[in-house]
Amino acid sequence: MKIFVLKKNIIITILIIVFLIILFFLFFESQKNIIQVNIDDNISLNDITKSNKKIAYLTFDDGPTTTSTSKILDILKTENVKATFFVVGKHVKENPDLVKRAYQEGHYIANHGYSHNNEILYKNMESFKNEIISTDIEISKAIRIENYCSHIFRFPNGYMANMYVNQKKKALNVLKELGYVYVDWNSLNKDSEKKYSNYQLLNNLKQSTKNKGTLIILMHDTTDVNKSYEVLKDSIDYLKSQGYTFSNFYDFIVEK
Repeated sequence: MKIFVLKKNIIITILIIVFLIILFFLFFESQKNIIQVNIDDNISLNDITKSNKKIAYLTFDDGPTTTSTSKILDILKTENVKATFFVVGKHVKENPDLVKRAYQEGHYIANHGYSHNNEILYKNMESFKNEIISTDIEISKAIRIENYCSHIFRFPNGYMANMYVNQKKKALNVLKELGYVYVDWNSLNKDSEKKYSNYQLLNNLKQSTKNKGTLIILMHDTTDVNKSYEVLKDSIDYLKSQGYTFSNFYDFIVEK
């Protein structure tokens, strides 16, 4: 009887070890597939806003920050919504755990430059390139994946902004060289423009999304001007009530 129990325990131990090995393999493969991706060359991200499909892509710029990002992640997790975070390299270096959490919870980590300083970003094209690469390096460290490249960049203030126009045109060639595309937005709650009440922030979003199909929504995971996390749940509820589903930019990546 004792021998039987011993053998049974050995079998159970072996099965547990095999199970753990399988889990490790599956995790490794999933991480490998996530990093070995590229943007579909046949898709322009800015063109998706021409679609009538009611899909909302929530995007958060300028983080991560200790005052806002974790609160936003908590709400997104509760609401089962995946978003895209356009991170600033210097803030990634300051708050790597927040980037790691966002990545592990299925949010897309995209590039917003290292300094968020236009004088540095557009000093010359070598400086622009270094801003992109330096940010990717910090993201790689934070999520512990070598040679991470998000392939998606958002210009500070947007490509459509009437400033640094010539430099941004030149920068498109640098982005292409690095395997990047850029994306702007077609709706926002104006949380970075001036101080608004929470009611006004939500109303800004309602007005901005009115009569539109696919949305790329600009918000910020900062508290410099407003606290978007205070109206995030209400914003999600409103969009759901209007028939929108949510996604992030993983929709547009393909395996290498």
